[in-house]
Amino acid sequence: MKRIIKMGCLASVVAFASHFVSAQESGLIGQGITLTVVVPEQQAPLPPGAEAYLSNKLTQVAIRNGIAAGEDFSRFFIAANIAMASKDIVPGPPAQISQKMEITLYMADYYDRKIYASTTVESVGIGTNETKSFLDALKNFPVNSPQVNRFVTEGKDKIIAYYQQQGERIIQQAKVLAGQYKYEEALFLLTSVPDAAGEIYDKAMDATLQIYQAYIDHLCDINLAKARSAWMANQNTVGATAAGEFLAWIYPDAKCYGEAMDLYEEIKAKVLDDWKFEMKKWQDGVDLESQRIAAMKEVGVAFGEGQQPVTYNWLH
Repeated sequence: MKRIIKMGCLASVVAFASHFVSAQESGLIGQGITLTVVVPEQQAPLPPGAEAYLSNKLTQVAIRNGIAAGEDFSRFFIAANIAMASKDIVPGPPAQISQKMEITLYMADYYDRKIYASTTVESVGIGTNETKSFLDALKNFPVNSPQVNRFVTEGKDKIIAYYQQQGERIIQQAKVLAGQYKYEEALFLLTSVPDAAGEIYDKAMDATLQIYQAYIDHLCDINLAKARSAWMANQNTVGATAAGEFLAWIYPDAKCYGEAMDLYEEIKAKVLDDWKFEMKKWQDGVDLESQRIAAMKEVGVAFGEGQQPVTYNWLH
């Protein structure tokens, strides 16, 4: 029976690379700043559908001002709190409800618990019931008003200033983490530095490449040892399959990749056509550097996903 073992994360790396290049071309990543879009718990529960609607509006606010935004965790985030200012009945027929809401936007640093920019805008909605009126007010939220644009610019400028002032410390912190084999956290810190930080961004990228190389070399040593152990325990199709699960996580530019290929050839010669396997590789036709950057960012994003906090709401 033929067994084909595909590499686990090649597709995700390539997809991330394609998204990364596409985002660059469309200008969505702008100055390299990324914000987590957050709808924190409100004083009054939001009606059905309102949370998704508000999240979409916050995403629009960021993207229209050249900032990447999404659900992936980053230390900086954009959030909103809603307070109802007034509610009136509009005579019919049919009678409708008019609601005025105050939407307080804020851009903040989760780690330092510091708000960098905030503003409050008003929006009015009308509907045949409170939910429809509420959603209509969100629909009318002016995502591209001068006031909102000034808010984003202020926050963006302060984020860039933060990295320019703290960049050297962040790089040193990442190197210390890498020395403790905390590569994922180190890459998360470094790949969060926006290109608008100028010289600090260049230094961070240099450090990222060094730490990424150490990371894939470390993974290679661990997975090659496990693959050899699995193969030595059972030199048959069962052992080959077990070894293949570990070999699949060895990157093509890792130092021990050649040794991994030697083991692959040894296993292939022993089990002949009963075992087919693809080592991890970069996709042909996609710029190698873009794929490597994408892979580095993917490691950082994966770490960030595990750091999602319970709450972001600091305004209550």
